[in-house]
Amino acid sequence: MAVARDRRLPFLRRKRLREGLVDVDEARIAEAMDELRHRSRATWHDRLHRVRTSAGLAVQAGLAAALAYLVSHRLLKNPQPVFAPISAVGTLAASVGQRFRRTVELIVGVAIGVLLGDGLVYVLGTGAWQLGLVVTAAILLSIFAGASVAVVIQAAATAVLIVTLSPSTKNLEVPRFIDAAVGGGIALLVTAVLLPLNPLRVINRAARPALNLLSDQLQACAEALRNRDRHAAQQALLRLRENKEELAALSEAIEGAKETATISPARWHRRSELTHYAEAADPIDRAMRNSGTLIRRSVTLIEDEEPIPGPMPDAISHLAESVHLLRQEFAAGEEPQKARERSLRAVSEASRAYAEGVGFSGSVVIAQIRTAASDLMVASGIDQEEANRLIRQAFGEREQRTGGPPDQGESPKPPTAPPVG
Repeated sequence: MAVARDRRLPFLRRKRLREGLVDVDEARIAEAMDELRHRSRATWHDRLHRVRTSAGLAVQAGLAAALAYLVSHRLLKNPQPVFAPISAVGTLAASVGQRFRRTVELIVGVAIGVLLGDGLVYVLGTGAWQLGLVVTAAILLSIFAGASVAVVIQAAATAVLIVTLSPSTKNLEVPRFIDAAVGGGIALLVTAVLLPLNPLRVINRAARPALNLLSDQLQACAEALRNRDRHAAQQALLRLRENKEELAALSEAIEGAKETATISPARWHRRSELTHYAEAADPIDRAMRNSGTLIRRSVTLIEDEEPIPGPMPDAISHLAESVHLLRQEFAAGEEPQKARERSLRAVSEASRAYAEGVGFSGSVVIAQIRTAASDLMVASGIDQEEANRLIRQAFGEREQRTGGPPDQGESPKPPTAPPVG
C-alpha cells in the first residue's frame, strides 16, 4: 500500500523524537507564546487605564470648545469662530499644571504674530516670499525675547493666518486676538469652576502604574532569589528600567492637582491632602533608582553563586509590600502607618540576612534594601533624618556579620554599598 508523501518543506516537517528525548523547540515556542499573551493582556489593560485617566480631560476639552464657539459666535458676533475653540483645546491640551501659563502664552503668541504679520503685509504685500519672511521673523523675534516653544509656534501660526487670509478676510487681527483670549479664558473657567477634576483621584490613577511597577518587580526579584533564577531577576530589572513614562505621568498629575486645588474654589479643601503626594514624588523616584541597583546586584549575586540567606528575599518581599501599602493608604487618604511598619520589617529581615553571611553583591543588596526603605519612609511623610534613625534602629545590633555581640568600645557598622560597575 502506498504511503502519502510529506510534501512540506524540510524545516516544517516534524521529525519523530527518539524515545527519552525532549522537544526543546516546542517548549521554547510555548514559553514565547505565553509571554506574548501576557504582553497582549498587559497592553490592553494599559490602554484601558490610559483611556480612564484621560476621560476627564477629554470631557473638559469638549465642553470648553463648545462654550468657546458659542461665546465667540453668539455673543461676540464672530461669523467664523474658529480660533476660540482651538485656543480652548490648546490650553487644556497643555501639560497639566501649566494651563494658566499656556493661556498667557497663547495671547502673547497671537500678539507677536498679529504685529509682525499685519506690519509686514502692510509694507511688503502678500505672496509666497512675504509669507516665508513673516514666519521667519516671527520665530526669530519670539526666540530673541526668550519665549517658550508654545509662544513661538503660536506667533508663527498667527503670522501665517494673517498673511494668507488678510486679502479675503478683512480686520482679521482683532477677532484673532480676542478669540485667543476667549478660548483660553473659557478653558480656565471649565477647569476651575464648571468641571474641576478631583485632584486626589487624578493623582491616584497616575500613581497606581508607577507604584505597581515598583512593587511587582521587587516581588519578582524576591522570587528570583529564592529560586536562584537569573533570567527572572534580569526580566524584573528590564521591566523596572522602563519606568520613565509612569514617573512622568505621576509628576504631571501632581502638578495638575496642585493647579486645580489652587484655582478651583470647589477643590480648595483638598490642598492639605495633596501634601503627601506632592512631597512623595522625589522619594518615589529615588526608591525606583535604588531598587534598580538592588535588582541589578541580585542578578550578579545569582551569577556569582554567592550565598543567599533566607531572610534576604523575605526582606525584598516586605519592601514590595510596603510600596503596595503606601499606594493603598495614600488612595484612602490615611496616614501610611502600615507602609512604614513594613519598610522597617524589611530592614529587620535584611539585618538577619547580613548576620547569616553574605558576599560582595549580597552586601550591596542589603545596603540597597536599607536605602530604598529609607526612601519609602520619606515618601510616607517622615523627615529624612528621622527616617535614617529609624532604619538604623530597625537594623539593630545584627549589623555585624558574625551575629555575635559587638566588641566593647566599638560600635557596629552597618553595611554600605561598595562601588558598583
